[in-house]
Amino acid sequence: MTDLTLFDLPHLFGYQFFQFALLGGIITAFACAWIGFFLILRKEAMLGDGIAHTAFGGIALGLLLEVNPVLTALAVSVLAVLGISYLRKRGLAQSDAAIAVMLALGFSGGLIIVSVAGGFNVELLSYLFGSVLTIDGTDLLVVALLGLATLVFLGLFHKEMLSITFDEESSRLMGIPVGALSTAFNVLVAVTIALSIKVIGIILVVALLVLPGLTALQLNLSFRATTLTAVAVGVTSMLAGILMSAVYHVATSGVIVFTAAGFFVFAAAYRRAGA
Repeated sequence: MTDLTLFDLPHLFGYQFFQFALLGGIITAFACAWIGFFLILRKEAMLGDGIAHTAFGGIALGLLLEVNPVLTALAVSVLAVLGISYLRKRGLAQSDAAIAVMLALGFSGGLIIVSVAGGFNVELLSYLFGSVLTIDGTDLLVVALLGLATLVFLGLFHKEMLSITFDEESSRLMGIPVGALSTAFNVLVAVTIALSIKVIGIILVVALLVLPGLTALQLNLSFRATTLTAVAVGVTSMLAGILMSAVYHVATSGVIVFTAAGFFVFAAAYRRAGA
């Protein structure tokens, strides 16, 4: 794969690792874009960043214990999001402060574990920056379950989540279980981030959560069209990152985020031009 060109892509599609990368990447982009769109509307975009950095502690713990780092990252992420919810409900910290507390605990814990283990290694760096081309069958199955969980939750509770997002007090008066659904959604955010780390990396996963939704919001479309546009931007950015990294040997996650940022800049310029 040292001298690939764009004309070699049909041949590349015949490799199983590349098929896994494409499928895993598409499912991850779909889940991140849809979940991220609701995070933006709920004004909780920084929750994604906080959980992603907290997951670093889980990754480091998994590597130290020689168990699947994604599983430990998942456990730490879910505990962190529940901790944030607890701090909020008890009035111990506001939303941004609660996120900062968990981010600091998770990341500092990860640094301690890394120092005990003797420093950074190649495997840890792959989780920091992503390694979509190394997805295997097990990773693909886990990511597929993530996509299914996202589809089922937001499909079943779409109206309720919309109501909670735009008018939480009225939702309570209508009998919608606001607390339970909000907690379930936050847990889904944690799961999405933990299972996306292998694809996009801890450092850049928040970009895949936020940029597609922000881009779609610039176009002043209907809610349904905005959601579909966000997903389309996320998936297109993911495909561009995978294809460009395979052909030109550049960092996959970097191209994914750069493409998504390009879509956002173009959409923002289009909106200003039409204003």
